Amino acid sequence: MTKKNQKINFPTDWADALNKAHLINSFERPLKNVFKELKRNKKITPDINNIFKAFELCKYKSTKVVIFGQDPYFQKGYANGLAFSVDEGKKIPSSLNNIFTEIKSDTGNLYASDGYLKCWADQGVLLLNSSLTVEIDSPGSHSKIGWNDFIIDVVKVLSSKENIVFMLWGNHASFFEQHINKDKNLILKSSHPSPLSAYRSFFGNKHFSKCNTYLTSKKIPRINW
Repeated sequence: MTKKNQKINFPTDWADALNKAHLINSFERPLKNVFKELKRNKKITPDINNIFKAFELCKYKSTKVVIFGQDPYFQKGYANGLAFSVDEGKKIPSSLNNIFTEIKSDTGNLYASDGYLKCWADQGVLLLNSSLTVEIDSPGSHSKIGWNDFIIDVVKVLSSKENIVFMLWGNHASFFEQHINKDKNLILKSSHPSPLSAYRSFFGNKHFSKCNTYLTSKKIPRINW
């Protein structure tokens, strides 16, 4: 990596897990491409220091649930490095609002008090976008710069850890199913919580109670959603 790339710290525990599986190098290519974009004065989100925020807040050893997003929010000032999450005080985006609606319908409670989902990450929920960066106002712009390979490696390492709940919402997230050991982990699938597709199978999927039932069966602490 270049000296500039080295300014972005990737959490040591995740680096060790990927290194043991000989998968540590896949994040170098997308980072190099991000820095090339910045040199061209492209506006990138989330903030460069938040690219690996999901991994900083949810340690490898603590991870027990993975929720996939696609791009980070491409509007300026919204993405904070956690899939579906926004900072405190920000208006809750429609997809996250639908997630909250399903949680309340499914469990009868909502632990999160705002759109900042650190409260989930602290409990072992990895909020993982399949692209960790995007050009502002240009959705999908970083889908082919190398992040996909890195996310696949993360999924492989977590799948081998076993007893992980993978929530796959929408066709894009379903792509990662092929890299998950279905016999040693739980896969929950439905449509995406976007207003364009939530009515298909996201609403009523009961993923949050199913997740906790599975964790309890494995003697793993449940999530306060």
